[in-house]
Amino acid sequence: MTMKHLLLFMFCLMLSYTYAQESTEKDVTTEVSEVTVFIKDAQITRKKSIDLKSGETVLKFINLSPFIEAKSIQVKANGNITVLSVNHQQNYLEKLEKPKELLDLESKLEEAEDQIKLEQTHAAILKEELAFLHENRAIGGRNQELNVTNLKDAANFYSTRLTALKLKEIELDKKLEALMILKNELQLQIKTITSQKNFPNGEILVKVSSKTTNKIDFELTYVVGNSGWFPSYDIRAKNVSEPIEIIYKANVKQDTKVDWTNVKLNLSSANPDISGVAPELKTYYLNYNTLPPTYTLSSNEIRGIVMDENRQPLPGANVIVKGTTIGAVTDFDGNYSVTIPNTSSELQFSYIGYKSQTLPVTGSTLNVILIEDSNSLDEVVVVGYGRNTRNSISKALEGKVSGVQKNSNSLPIPAQHVAKQTSVDFEINIPFTIKSDNKSYTVDMANYELPAEFKYLAVPKISKDAFLIANISDWEKYSLLEGEANIFFEGTYVGKSLLDMRYATDTLQISLGKDKNVSVKREKSKDFTTKQFIGSKKEETRGWTITVKNNKPQPINMLLYDQVPVSTLEEIKVEISNLSGAKYNLETGEIKWDFSIDSNQTKVFELNYAVKYPKHRRLVIE
Repeated sequence: MTMKHLLLFMFCLMLSYTYAQESTEKDVTTEVSEVTVFIKDAQITRKKSIDLKSGETVLKFINLSPFIEAKSIQVKANGNITVLSVNHQQNYLEKLEKPKELLDLESKLEEAEDQIKLEQTHAAILKEELAFLHENRAIGGRNQELNVTNLKDAANFYSTRLTALKLKEIELDKKLEALMILKNELQLQIKTITSQKNFPNGEILVKVSSKTTNKIDFELTYVVGNSGWFPSYDIRAKNVSEPIEIIYKANVKQDTKVDWTNVKLNLSSANPDISGVAPELKTYYLNYNTLPPTYTLSSNEIRGIVMDENRQPLPGANVIVKGTTIGAVTDFDGNYSVTIPNTSSELQFSYIGYKSQTLPVTGSTLNVILIEDSNSLDEVVVVGYGRNTRNSISKALEGKVSGVQKNSNSLPIPAQHVAKQTSVDFEINIPFTIKSDNKSYTVDMANYELPAEFKYLAVPKISKDAFLIANISDWEKYSLLEGEANIFFEGTYVGKSLLDMRYATDTLQISLGKDKNVSVKREKSKDFTTKQFIGSKKEETRGWTITVKNNKPQPINMLLYDQVPVSTLEEIKVEISNLSGAKYNLETGEIKWDFSIDSNQTKVFELNYAVKYPKHRRLVIE
């Protein structure tokens, strides 16, 4: 190497060293201070005061969740600094620290597996010994004289040894069975805490420039996946003369790989709509070759099991009614139960590390097998860089992540506002802790006593049951979301219902379940069920008798629904002869009785109508 080349090489080294001194790297550890949880995902806030020297500094915020949405990262700073760039990366060399509970369980699982291998080895040796004993049970040889003493000694030895080996075999089998049960229980318990997949350490790199040495307050916010909440309710009604009590609860779950310890917790969700789960009539259109509407009475409750590819249960999996905030979480055995609205037909299933699925509801049971998502983090760009090297740090921070805002002209740096997914916010007034264990934590958000007008509702054509409906005015001011509700009436748990606001009007109807003390019966009247021919016309009459009995100790108000067919052709005429004072909707054919009934009283309603149509045509009439 010539002197000229040597001097040039030394100059480049000195220049590189000078640049490295100008830009330093600083690891920053922070704690989660505030969390806003959405129906899906959550926004994390971390705060830290950092001492900065003059010049450029790369602040590396470490030990973050691996599920950060890069485009959501925001950085706020108050002080005389400029943010040059912001970037997000995954550190696969430094894994996130596992919680102590998980480490203890994994240690016990490893011990159990080692013990299983040891006992299996003992069992193999015992099997070999039994085979050897069996093969050599012949007594004496060809040239050896066999006598009674030899036979007796051999028989005693064979019996004693065989008994000992068989007893030992039974003991080993019991040990192995117990160890296998223990192993299975430990694996299931580990699944309830976290997935089996190891995840990298999330990191955010913030490159700043400061003209002086000072202390700067930083606020880092970002949206993280594998978290969320859904609402549920306890609805209590003492009787039909007092207000109902609604306990508004949030079911919060997260598996972000970072615990939220003593954080300020906010819960946020989208604008709701609503409807009820009581039976609904379909318009009865009358035409040739058409059938009356049919009704399939169901409980609206869907049950099932969520499993992995090996048919092992997945505890803590999310089950959401598509397009709503109604949801459930699978239990330890992977079982779930969720009540769906009449208009919903699809369920969404998700679990950390597995591909989400949306499936149609085809019956009251829906079992699901989720497939592991091996590429869930493969799209993340892994950025490597060395310490105190200007060139490598610059490469690590080249460009900005889409959605991350920086500002090199104004001070302090204005933060980009993340668009809220909801307009309903609940602030928890005390510090709250939610571990990253994939378990559901229930948070009581509000307790309301709401004045209500109670009415019973029955559609005896579909169901013989009477449903107690609470009608609530001015419900919009309570920020209720659709969700499952546990119903308690007169001090007794009566089952589940739904709060579904998606189709609500000015009055919110809450179905408080069935009341067996109100009986409803619908029977066909023989006197009004006839068929006769008049000229070129055929006339068929139908009659129904509906009987309502109030077995309760107080009077009640009630709505009773039925229907008559609606003609779609001029040659088909529908004539009503008796409605017993009901209101008749000419367009839909709906018949509605609105009445009150005293205690231990019975009321009878008649519905009679006739259908006239050409006698050479065939018409199916209920």
